[in-house]
Amino acid sequence: MKRTGMFLPHPVEKLLTGNKKPQSLSFGKASLILVVLLLVIVGGGFISRAYTVHHIPLEQVDRIDVITITKEDLTAAAELLPSVLQDTAIASKLKPIENSEGHRLLAYFIPIDYVMQGMIANTGGEWKLFERHKTVGMITEYVFHPFAHLTGAHSHHAVPEAHADHSGMHNNPAMKRRIIFIELSGNKGDVKSPFDDFDINAKRNPLFFVDIHLHTGEILQVKDTPSGSGWGTVPTPMF
Repeated sequence: MKRTGMFLPHPVEKLLTGNKKPQSLSFGKASLILVVLLLVIVGGGFISRAYTVHHIPLEQVDRIDVITITKEDLTAAAELLPSVLQDTAIASKLKPIENSEGHRLLAYFIPIDYVMQGMIANTGGEWKLFERHKTVGMITEYVFHPFAHLTGAHSHHAVPEAHADHSGMHNNPAMKRRIIFIELSGNKGDVKSPFDDFDINAKRNPLFFVDIHLHTGEILQVKDTPSGSGWGTVPTPMF
């Protein structure tokens, strides 16, 4: 303990306490330091969470809260989502929730091949990374190239039209987006604003997802999702 310090590196403790010689802390002082450290760590976590919630790409489109990964996609979502919501099948699924007091709708507008989408909803076995033998490889690719599949579609704008393979570009996963609709609920008055969507006590119920083409706005697929995330009972963050 004389070399490492009780709670912090010894030089830091010496600087804070002003003691040049090692001195054992009393139980009261040690407990006080521990409480202060816990308050700083836990409080810092809540402050970081609040900062994140208020700075993520989040916007309300036709009474639906929309979250994206990139700011470019937030613009695309604002342009494409209104036409998606006009589809009869989709509107019929959302209408009962829109008219329910104490409920909100959250839409994740993400790349169709977003690796971590299984943490949002059960969109298929391909994204249940904990069950697949390629888990390490996929997560490693995500860690080292986190934005490769997020900005791929936007890079096509720089390709000269004469050299672009239009058929291949149309079918490219980078040109498609997946919209996952989540029902949010809580006690009366708990979910009043978009920022309440990420409240710790808010209940999240995945409804269905819609695949659309980024440029044409064509609806490619509408599919219901089971309750819970694609990770089953594995605890997952609410983002």
